[in-house]
Amino acid sequence: MIDANAYMTIASADAVGVPWASPVWFAHHQYTEFLWVSRPDARHSNNIAARAEVGIVIFDSTVPEGSGDAVYLEGIAREAGEAERSRMLVVLSTRSTDRGGAAWSAADVTGDAPHRLYVARAVAHFVLDDHDRRVPVSIDG
Repeated sequence: MIDANAYMTIASADAVGVPWASPVWFAHHQYTEFLWVSRPDARHSNNIAARAEVGIVIFDSTVPEGSGDAVYLEGIAREAGEAERSRMLVVLSTRSTDRGGAAWSAADVTGDAPHRLYVARAVAHFVLDDHDRRVPVSIDG
């Protein structure tokens, strides 16, 4: 499910709890680190700066009603730090170029560039069972 989809929806909230959901193109590392690039002034970026806890859902919206599957994540999100940026850009670039996109470099997400690299570390993964109940799952990356 995760590998088959290009977009995930991030649910964030501001400092007082006002929610916001944003679809973003993503890459992942071992199903525990979810990476994306966004403008630092985007609403979800501001929310993450104020409150790091996020919810994420990854699903295929093109399937017929009643036949969809999804992965639900609880995570802690933030702007990627300098020490980890190179490693994460390799992950992001690999997924991008594998799907026909461009490679990403530090110059694309630092300095005067309009975007920054963000990461959400998943702390819990869930799927729904046949009775529409959330079930925790273990991810072995």
